[in-house]
Amino acid sequence: MSVRKLRPITPGQRFRIAPTFDEITSSQPEKSLMMPIKKSGGRNSEGKMTMRYIGGGHKKQYRIIDFKRDKHDIPAIVKSVEYDPNRTARIALLAYADGEKRYIIAPENIKVGSTVLSGQQVVPEIGNAMPLANIPMGTVIHNIELKVGKGASICRSAGTYGQLVARDGKFATIKLPSGEMRLVLCTCFATIGTVSNGDHMNVNLGKAGRKRWLGVRPRTRGVAMNPVDHPMGGGEGRASGGHPRSRNGLYTKGMKTRSNNKYSDNLIVSRRKK
Repeated sequence: MSVRKLRPITPGQRFRIAPTFDEITSSQPEKSLMMPIKKSGGRNSEGKMTMRYIGGGHKKQYRIIDFKRDKHDIPAIVKSVEYDPNRTARIALLAYADGEKRYIIAPENIKVGSTVLSGQQVVPEIGNAMPLANIPMGTVIHNIELKVGKGASICRSAGTYGQLVARDGKFATIKLPSGEMRLVLCTCFATIGTVSNGDHMNVNLGKAGRKRWLGVRPRTRGVAMNPVDHPMGGGEGRASGGHPRSRNGLYTKGMKTRSNNKYSDNLIVSRRKK
């Protein structure tokens, strides 16, 4: 995937950097793998706004993604690579030999007509899913499970990948995109390759309206509010008012929010880079 700089014939295109969608092969999604999404506008069941800056946006339907890859030893052919409005990565439509169709997160460089496989003893090629115990050392992987059978939890967004760096007993050591080194059970599944759409980080929306189409409303800075609305509000001129903090008074910009006794502390070999 690549991006392109638009010729600014309108003000909204002056800073716009758009994806080329070269890898997309179909604009018609598989209807049997879609379900409706109900928008909340940031309101809970009582109609009270609990999340600010959410609302509007284009209508979307959810694509049901197979994160478990539990159809083992049944070959599947990639029928199309498609755009998914609900995630940053592209998705690939698989047609299995037994007639079933499923969506998966599309790996980088996967082609229409390629054959992918999932199972215990499969070849470590792009798009194939297998346990960490059978993946060669140093292999780049994504869609990594943290609990056996639960389905992929990490390395699912555009351009991300982990690397299998060691195995010791029943645990494998994975280097994550953040730089964190983490232990994962060797029986957990992962998919070979890097997640597609790696140039997503270079995209520039170009105008506020395009952000509104994504369902994001304008965000008001705390220092621009009144004292009744935010701890950093009020004051004469541009006074910011002490240490940056959230609306409910908790310090931000560097305060640690992770629990001191989180269950996964023992599984983290080294923390992510600050």
